[in-house]
Amino acid sequence: MYTFEFYNPVRVIFGAGKIDCAGTEAAKLGKKALLVSYEEHSFMSDLLDKVRELIRAEGVETVDFFKVRDNPEVAMVADGAELARGEGCDCVVAVGGGSVMDAAKAIAAGVCYEGDLWNMVYHRHDGSGGDQISPPSEALDMLMIPTLPATGSEMNMCSVLSNAALKEKSYIWAECIFPKAAIIDPELTVSLPPELTACAAADTISHVLEIYINSQPDTPLQHYFQEGVMRTVIENVTRALDDPTDLEARANLQWASTCAINGWAYPGDGWTPMHQVGHQLTARHGVNHGASLSIIMPAWMETFKGRRPDQYLRFAKRVMDVDPAGKSDQEIIDEGVAKFRGFLETIGAPTRLSALGVSEDDLGEIIDGVARVSFGADGNLACNPPVSRDDILAVLRKAM
Repeated sequence: MYTFEFYNPVRVIFGAGKIDCAGTEAAKLGKKALLVSYEEHSFMSDLLDKVRELIRAEGVETVDFFKVRDNPEVAMVADGAELARGEGCDCVVAVGGGSVMDAAKAIAAGVCYEGDLWNMVYHRHDGSGGDQISPPSEALDMLMIPTLPATGSEMNMCSVLSNAALKEKSYIWAECIFPKAAIIDPELTVSLPPELTACAAADTISHVLEIYINSQPDTPLQHYFQEGVMRTVIENVTRALDDPTDLEARANLQWASTCAINGWAYPGDGWTPMHQVGHQLTARHGVNHGASLSIIMPAWMETFKGRRPDQYLRFAKRVMDVDPAGKSDQEIIDEGVAKFRGFLETIGAPTRLSALGVSEDDLGEIIDGVARVSFGADGNLACNPPVSRDDILAVLRKAM
C-alpha cells in the first residue's frame, strides 16, 4: 500500500423517496438558497417546483438560477455568483446532473472569490500558470440532489468548468467545494432517456477504469473495489435500459456512480489521462462528457494493452468474464478489450469519433489542447507509464 490522506465530509441521504428531505436539509445550511438547475428544464419542472416548495416550507427563501448548460462555462458561473451575492444567498442547492452540480460548486466558491474565476481552475498542469492559478479556499454551504448517475460530483471536491474563449476545459480541486450533504434518490433517474443512461454508465466506469489501468499497481483492495463498481454498472445498465422503471437497477447505478469518484477507489495518487483527452473533445467539439469517454476508453485500451498486460489480463477475466480455457494471455486480453467495446456499443454509447463529426484533420488541435492544459513539466501526460503526444495521436486514430 501507498501512503495517503483521506477526507470526505459529505453526508449522504440515499434511497427512493428521499427527495422529501430536501427542505429539512436545506434549512440546516442557511436562510436563503440559490437554487441551481438547467436552462432548459421543462423535463424536470415538476421536480424543481417540488424542491422549491419543500425548501420554502422550512422557512428558507429561494432564488432561482436556471442557466446551466452541458459543460458549464466560467462566464455563466460568474453570473450565478453575482446573483447569489447580490441576493444575499447563504447556501446553494443544486438539482440536476454533473453539469449542474459542478456549476453549483463553482458558483458557491465564486461568491467568496476575488478576481478572475478562471483562476480557480487548474488550467496549466505544467506550472506555467504561476500565481494565476489559485484554488478557492471558501465557499457557501451546498446541498446536491443528483438526477443523473454519472459524475459523482455530489460526493467529491471537484468541479469541471469550460472556457469557451480559450477552448479549454479543466477542474477546480478544493476541499471547500465538498457539499455538506447529498440527497441521492434513484426515483429521480427513472425518466432518463436511453442515450443519457448509456453515457452515464460509461462515465461511471471511466472513473475507476482510469485508476485501474493507468495508475498505481499493487493496490489490491482498490482493484477489487474498482472491479466491483465496473461489474455493478455492466450488470445493471442493461436492466435499466430494458425496463427504465427498474428501481433496484437505478439505485445500483446511482450508488456505483457516487462511489466511483468519492475517493474510496483511489487513495493516493490517481491519474486520469483519458479524461484529459475527453475534456478536449468536449471543449472543441461539444461532445457529451460521457460519450467522449466511451469513445476514448476502448481506443486507449487497444493502444496500451501491451504496457501493463497483467492488469489487462485481470480486467478481461474479472470484469468482462472472458473464459481463459485454451487461450493465450494475449488472446484473453484482446477478447477482454473487444468485449468491452462491444458492451459500450450494445448499450448505445458511441465508440467512434467519426460518428460525431470529428475528422483526422481535427486531431492535431485536440492534441495541442491536451498538451497545453494537461501535460506536466516533463512534457508528458501523467500516467503509469507516462503518455506522450505520439501516444495520444495513436489513441485518437484508433478511435476514428
